[in-house]
Amino acid sequence: MSEVHAITRILERVQRGEAGAADELFRRVFDELHALARNHMRAQGPAHTLQPTALVHEAYLRLFRGVDPAYQDRSHFLRAASRAMRCVLVDHAREKGRVKRTAPGERQPLDGLGELFEERAQDLVALDEALERLAAIDARAVEVVELRFFGGRTEDEIAEILDVSARTVERDWQAARAWLHKELA
Repeated sequence: MSEVHAITRILERVQRGEAGAADELFRRVFDELHALARNHMRAQGPAHTLQPTALVHEAYLRLFRGVDPAYQDRSHFLRAASRAMRCVLVDHAREKGRVKRTAPGERQPLDGLGELFEERAQDLVALDEALERLAAIDARAVEVVELRFFGGRTEDEIAEILDVSARTVERDWQAARAWLHKELA
């Protein structure tokens, strides 16, 4: 049985509430989720205080916390995992945004330099808000952005996950980039 089908079978067991199925799923997909988390973290800069392993664990908790998950297959689960990681990063960015910032051009003491690296977090919050607005217009384009920007997936991989053509993914990506550029300018 292929790994894709094996994951789908485990997801079915999770949906039926079988003891240990969620733990087995976590073990089977951890490496892939960790790679996804590393891709999410690349956009955050090297001094980000959240680590990929912590991002995986927090996202996984969100995926299975107190609800009966209804993931249809591996692709659906990975899309949900990518969205959960985005939510964790945005929540982290919002928390960091509560820290008082130095005025532009004002000198920052050396012990506060770590916070400078976290300033990109505000960009992530703005991007998240723009993606929420875009979701009302084109939900698939948001999935393409999440999988490409946050997940580091190629157009071909995204096409397979979303079950559309690579050309459709390319068009969605171009349209989403243009729309986001206008929104974030």
